[in-house]
Amino acid sequence: MSVDASTGTGTGAGVDGTGVSGTGVDGTDVSGTDVDGAGVSGVGMGTAALFRELVDDAGLFPPTGLPMAEALERHRNDLAGNDPVLTHRFLCPTGRLGELRDHLTFPIRLGLILDTPDIPPLEDVAVELVELVEVRQAPGETPGAVWERLAGRLPGDARLFVEVSAGDHALLASLTSLPRDGEGPGLKFRCGGLTAGAFPSAADLGALIAHCARHGVPFKATAGLHNAVRHFDPALGVDRHGFLNLVLAVCAAVEDRDPVPVLKLTDVGELVRLAQAVPDDTSARARELLVSYGSCDTHTPIEDLVALGLITRRPPAPAGTAPHNTTAGTGTAVPGTAVPDTANTGRATHDGTASGTTEESV
Repeated sequence: MSVDASTGTGTGAGVDGTGVSGTGVDGTDVSGTDVDGAGVSGVGMGTAALFRELVDDAGLFPPTGLPMAEALERHRNDLAGNDPVLTHRFLCPTGRLGELRDHLTFPIRLGLILDTPDIPPLEDVAVELVELVEVRQAPGETPGAVWERLAGRLPGDARLFVEVSAGDHALLASLTSLPRDGEGPGLKFRCGGLTAGAFPSAADLGALIAHCARHGVPFKATAGLHNAVRHFDPALGVDRHGFLNLVLAVCAAVEDRDPVPVLKLTDVGELVRLAQAVPDDTSARARELLVSYGSCDTHTPIEDLVALGLITRRPPAPAGTAPHNTTAGTGTAVPGTAVPDTANTGRATHDGTASGTTEESV
């Protein structure tokens, strides 16, 4: 794909290799085909699966930083809503398991953020299952060494994810020795932080995504992914990565294409067309690789996808049934979400974007 990073417009091949051209959602001409040969204005076959179980609940972490009782109440409400974009996995530091134990009144799927020397016992915590454990590597420690240290102490069938820096180029060589085929650890990396320097460049982030795709290393993302589309944060003077850009960059990587141009895209219409054109096989492989990302806000990701027309809200389910509130389709803009700015060459505006003075620490 050819991308003009200064304007956010792009022309070239979509994720399935077919032609896509135009500048997007402002009424200008759009041409191309999706995976089944129809116009790209339709929803691609892989769209719904692309966003299914994408967002972990990181409500305990900044900038939202809910108290434990409020975080659990919001999580209970999200469970009742049963939105398929959410993993319905509650992320909790191991140092706060005592608080969790005191406030938890219903079974949850738990993701542990290891901030204690060891993994505490969980027998008296009312969790349905512990699905993952996330840990930062110590200085000089490789992900493989973390795996050897913790593999035998993981609760149940929990998966281990080791946090690494997207800008650590020397790290990439050590990753090739990790056990694969589901036997070794996955990776976790940050897409933002408190300062402009905490945001990895598109080149660094793309290099790590491409490496994970080549070697079959699953990964999670966190921090900085406040909205769907890449946009400029004037408070920090930096471009924030978009979670839609991230998902589509992984799609590019599993198709052996460079993910960097997709990470840089700010053209809303182009990103929507790319998402609609993702084939089922690409969607499945991409989401095997990108397990999920942690968000302190569980509502904005859904609202952004609705505003972009990639999912639509379903009518309330009949009483006594568990509703799925969104599905693939079209939607309308919601206040505080990403909406197309037709006067700015397809660039996204985000009237609800966080100021950048705080950031997720999950």
